[in-house]
Amino acid sequence: MVNDLRTRIGLWSAAILTGLVGVVNLLSAVTPNLHERSHWLKPFLPFDIRASGHIFAALTGFVLLTLATNLLRRKRVAWLLTVGLLMISIVSNLLKGLDYEESLLSGVLLMQLLLMRHFFTARSDSPSIAQGIRVLIGALLFTLAYGSIGFYLQDGKFSDNFNWGDAISQTMAMFFTEDNAGLQPKTRFGEFFANSIYVIAASTLTYALLMLLKPVFIHSPANIHEQQQAKQIVEQYGRSSLAAFTLLSDKSYFFSPSGRSVIAYVPKGRGAIALGDPIGPIEERKEAIVSFVHFCQRNDWYPAFYQTLPDDLTLYSMLGFKVLKIGVEGIVDLHTFTLQGKAGKNLRTPVNRMTKMGYEVKFYHPPISDELLRQLKPVSDEWLQMVQGSEKHFSLGWFDEVYLRECEMAVVHSPQGEIVAFANLVPEYQLNEITNDMMRYRRAIENGMMDFLFISMFQHYKERGYDTFNIGLSVLAGVGETQESRRLEKVLRYLQEHLSRFYNFQGLHAYKEKFRPRWEPRYLVYPSLRALPHVVVALIRADSGDRLLDYFRPGT
Repeated sequence: MVNDLRTRIGLWSAAILTGLVGVVNLLSAVTPNLHERSHWLKPFLPFDIRASGHIFAALTGFVLLTLATNLLRRKRVAWLLTVGLLMISIVSNLLKGLDYEESLLSGVLLMQLLLMRHFFTARSDSPSIAQGIRVLIGALLFTLAYGSIGFYLQDGKFSDNFNWGDAISQTMAMFFTEDNAGLQPKTRFGEFFANSIYVIAASTLTYALLMLLKPVFIHSPANIHEQQQAKQIVEQYGRSSLAAFTLLSDKSYFFSPSGRSVIAYVPKGRGAIALGDPIGPIEERKEAIVSFVHFCQRNDWYPAFYQTLPDDLTLYSMLGFKVLKIGVEGIVDLHTFTLQGKAGKNLRTPVNRMTKMGYEVKFYHPPISDELLRQLKPVSDEWLQMVQGSEKHFSLGWFDEVYLRECEMAVVHSPQGEIVAFANLVPEYQLNEITNDMMRYRRAIENGMMDFLFISMFQHYKERGYDTFNIGLSVLAGVGETQESRRLEKVLRYLQEHLSRFYNFQGLHAYKEKFRPRWEPRYLVYPSLRALPHVVVALIRADSGDRLLDYFRPGT
C-alpha cells in the first residue's frame, strides 16, 4: 500500500475517537444526570424529551462503535452515517441533561470528519445497499402493520385500549426507540407481543446497517472492448507463464491511466487478487500498481498479486506491500535437455517402453476441431472424478471449448487409437517458452504414461526451436528452508510437511525434479497481515471457482 503517514494517522485518530465517543455516549446514557443541570432543564423540557435523549445517546453510542472500524476502511457510507449520528449525539446529550462535555467531544470529531471528507471514498456494494434499504422499508411497513393491527385488536391485554392512531404511534415509538411510551402489558401474551416488536426492530436495523457497509461484491465482467484491449497488451508485453491465463473469462481488467498496462484480477469478498505482475511497459509499472491500489480502496478491496516474479519485489516493498514466497516454478532448458548418455537413461526407459507397446503422442495445432474436443471430454471427466475434485480456475485453464480450441494439444493415443491422456499448451508471447496447462488421463493407464507425454513434449518443442518449457508452479517448494526465511514462510513449510493427505505437494515436486528443471521463486504480494486472511479466502475462492470444499482435493 502507498505509505501516507498523515492520512493513516488521520484515519486511525478518527476511528479511535469515534469509538471513544460511542463508549462515552453509552456510559452517559446509563448514568444519572447531574442534579443541578436537570433542575435547570425541568421548566423548559418535559421528562419524556429528556428521557428520549438518553435513549438516542445509547443508540448512537452503539452504532458509532460499529462504524469506527469502517472509517478505517474509508467507507463513504460509514462517514455519512457517522456525521449524521454525531449531530444527533450533540443534540441528545444536551437534551438529556446539558452534558456539554459529551457534546463538545462529538463536535470535535464532527469537525475532524468534515475536514477529512475527501479521504472517505470507498464504495459499498450497490446491490447490498439496495437490499439494506429494501429490508429497512419492508421491515418498517411490516412492523407498522403487525404492531398497529396487534395493538388495535388486543383489547384487555394492555393498560390502555388503542384506537388506530394510538396503535400506529405506539408501534412507531417502539420501532425507532427503546422507549415503550408508557406501555404496560397486563398479560403474558401482551408482554410477548411487545417484546416481539423490539426483536423485529433490532434485527432488521442491524441487518440493514450491515448491508449498507458491505464492500463491493459484484463487479461487472470484462466487456468485449476491455477483452480486446487486454489481449493486445498481453500479446505485446506478456513475459510469463501466466500471461495466457490473464485472458480467460473469469478475469476482470484494470488499465493504467495511460491504457498501456493491464492488471488481470478476480474480486472475491474484500480481496481483489491480481494474477501475476502488471503487464505493460516496465517504465510505468509503479504507476499501474499505485493506480490499482487507489481503485481497490474506492471499492473497499484489499489488493494482492499472486505468483509474482522476483523482478519487482523491491518496488512492491517500497509501496508498502508484504511479500511471501509461495513456491518455485520449474523451467526445463530445452537446449540442454537430452535422452542421450547416462544422464538420459532414466528418461529413455519409459519412452522406449511405451513406443514398443504401440502408444503414440500426436500434436494438434489450433483451431482444434469439435470432433477432437468431443473425444477429449470423457478423458477430462474421468480424471476429475478420479481426483474427486472440480475444475480449478484463476491461475489455470479449465475444460472450456472456447479456450481449448485456441490451444495446441499433445494427445496420447493407445495402440487401438483411443485417447488415453492429453495436455494443452499455451505460449508466453515475448518469451520463446511454452507452458503446459491441463494434463489429464484415464483411470487405467500404463505405468510411465505421463513421463512419456512430458518427454515427448520436450522433444517436440525442442525441435520446433523453443528455448524452454515451463512445467508449472511447485506449491510451497523451497519455502521456509533457510534461516533467513520469514516466520510466515516457515509456517507454510510446516503446512507443506503436514498436509500431504490433502495435497501431495512434496510428491509433485519430486516428480518434476526428475526432469532437472531450473527453479525460479514465485511470491504472493499482499498489503498487510490484517488483510492476509481476506486475501487468502479470496484466492481460494478464485482458484476453486467458489467451490471451497473441493479446494483441498488434488487439482490440476
